[in-house]
Amino acid sequence: MRKPEAPNPPEPEKLQKIIAASGIASRREAETWIDAGRVSVNGETAHLGQRAARTDQIEVDGRRVVTRSKQPPQVLLLNKAGGLVCSRKDPERRGTIFDQLPELPHGRWVTVGRLDMATTGLLLVTNDGDLAHRMMHPSTGLDREYAVRIQGELEEDEIKQLLVGVDVEGERMAFSDIRYYNGSGQNHWYHVVLTEGRNREVRRLFASMERQVSRLKRVRYGPVVLPSWLTVGQWTALQQGDVNKLFRMLSLPRPMQPQGRVKRSRIAKSSCLIPYPSLENAAKK
Repeated sequence: MRKPEAPNPPEPEKLQKIIAASGIASRREAETWIDAGRVSVNGETAHLGQRAARTDQIEVDGRRVVTRSKQPPQVLLLNKAGGLVCSRKDPERRGTIFDQLPELPHGRWVTVGRLDMATTGLLLVTNDGDLAHRMMHPSTGLDREYAVRIQGELEEDEIKQLLVGVDVEGERMAFSDIRYYNGSGQNHWYHVVLTEGRNREVRRLFASMERQVSRLKRVRYGPVVLPSWLTVGQWTALQQGDVNKLFRMLSLPRPMQPQGRVKRSRIAKSSCLIPYPSLENAAKK
């Protein structure tokens, strides 16, 4: 009788990918943990660029990382209120967006990018580290759109300069698009688009033109838009069709489908995706 073949050993993967797949962090967060020496593999301190197998003993701060089979991905849209931070814990004990989110039976919520405390609007949250990593990675090329209220109206030469780019504290920054929205008196609204998400970039760009930002709200992240019916401080879950389409647009493997019924009152009442040709064309190749 022919002996059964021994199973192939698991393929080594990037360590940050394994940690993200466990649902405790995004890949970016995992990389910072590795760099800070907080991660070990089989008792040895890990290093950036290291690969491991899911059967290895991986620990963060001495606690074992449980590599569960991948959970069905969830994507929440939060209309963030002002005065909240995006950190899980704040040393100053300010309110955090995680206080508003539902509990997960496994893993934890990961934010797709961040908003500073004063900025409101669209914040994407997911339990899927690979999705968060793909959406945040510069190579994916997702832009961000903001509604901005400033004092006074921009001159044509100021708009041109903000589109060409300005040097701010040694960094070259620029908007990829600026559109006047409405306004009167001293308050005028613009919609601006950024291709990167650097710290306080919108405010710093307007400050370079000596324009003070009095309100700042993110209204779009790549193909995902903030629905007008989602009130400040509330969250909604993307429809499953939108989740599937988002994974397809990002060239990620088809996600696991949820088992059981999700509370319909918490599912978005309409699609929150818009056409995004650069992703859709890449997904067809």
